[in-house]
Amino acid sequence: MPPMASSIPRSASLSVDLARRLDVVVAEAQRQWRAPGVSVGLVRDGSLVYSRHVGAARLDPLAAADDNTQFMMGSITKTFTAVLIMQLRDAGRLDLHDRLSDHLPLVTHGDMTLHQLLGHVSGLQREPVGRIWETLDHPDLAGLLAGVDEAERVVRPYEQFHYSNLGYALLGAVVERVAGGTWEEVLVDRILRPLGMTRTSLRPDDDRAYGFLVHPFAGTLTPEPTFDLRAGAPLGGLWTSITDLCRYAAFVADPHPTVLDPMTMVEMTRPTVIVDPEVWSLGYGLSWSMSRRGERVYAGHGGAMPGFLAGLRVARKDQLGAVVFANATAGAAPLALAGDLLDVALDAAPTVPEAWRPEAAHPEFDDLVGSWWSEGSELLFTVREGQLWASVPGEPARFGDTRFAPDGQHYRAVEGRERGERLELVRDATGRVTKLYFATYAVTREPLSFAQLTSEHHAGLS
Repeated sequence: MPPMASSIPRSASLSVDLARRLDVVVAEAQRQWRAPGVSVGLVRDGSLVYSRHVGAARLDPLAAADDNTQFMMGSITKTFTAVLIMQLRDAGRLDLHDRLSDHLPLVTHGDMTLHQLLGHVSGLQREPVGRIWETLDHPDLAGLLAGVDEAERVVRPYEQFHYSNLGYALLGAVVERVAGGTWEEVLVDRILRPLGMTRTSLRPDDDRAYGFLVHPFAGTLTPEPTFDLRAGAPLGGLWTSITDLCRYAAFVADPHPTVLDPMTMVEMTRPTVIVDPEVWSLGYGLSWSMSRRGERVYAGHGGAMPGFLAGLRVARKDQLGAVVFANATAGAAPLALAGDLLDVALDAAPTVPEAWRPEAAHPEFDDLVGSWWSEGSELLFTVREGQLWASVPGEPARFGDTRFAPDGQHYRAVEGRERGERLELVRDATGRVTKLYFATYAVTREPLSFAQLTSEHHAGLS
């Protein structure tokens, strides 16, 4: 697939007041966190609308970051690995319910499915076997697979959310086996090059940001090392810049179909598990966390590596994304700040709804539009942007709306309520639609009791 433009468009669409408000939020965060440097970016409708760099990316010599300075994104890398898995699924190369042993030579834990690993519901222990976060000596692929025999399933599958770096390292190995290249090669070919992400890589440039541990009391800095995650790269090894990760945020908000089917991103950002079931403020989909803030829900992921913290949040329906980096091991909260930046931007500049436009004539829908009834409740069929929709009057759209697509002589629900179910059309001798069956339920032009439906059915058989 051809690459997109190498630089993200920049727009000056923010008001002076909003930019000033964002400046204050970012500056206060850097000061409160005591992070050497904080870099943020906002992307809206595919354009970089705001960036800010507070503090220092490097100390000797002192240098501030800019939009192209590379920071380690850490576990945000997992979302790239998940996109690769979903691309392969969409291409028919694998199935999310494949067992891990279908693709990797595992003796132990081979019954885990790709879906379980993607959603952190496999129960697999958090880290690869060993003291890798003490030695920073990460295993190669052979060592990673050998270590799985010693790994534990600490909870039962789907019992609860249990984050697993090990699981994503194994998903990276699946990508290699199925796609036939190294994880890095497949990533470049299938995501980075098509999206024009030229500043994202496993090996940073010399002008990268440097990471530090900030002493919690003295405020002094200790440089943190860089290291090779080897087989662990798919769980958190990427370096990137504000420009590049904002490009990725724009892709998450509105996927280019040559890279990922937009409906696949919808699937990925649909919660598989609720992380905090007593509060219901945080869910987890297929690599993406879903954070609820009032009536808003943001997709995202955080990242942490020695010397670096990162956060990405995307308001998909608003085509708005926020990226935050800090070059500190601890003490910063980039994911929370990314959500705050989205809130500030949307409070000050809400998304303007698109204007309604008259529909072109669609004679194929003439027999379908209008009121229908099923189980005593009304279904209202309408045409929106050339497509057939059904809604339940009085129900919020997120619960009651269904979009249909042709399925031979009938239709199938492809979005919303009862997605996947068939809408069967019954025609009379003239070809006019006189009755529907949706998910096998009778749908009629007039409200009928079950007794009337039963009587009609038996009359039709006689």
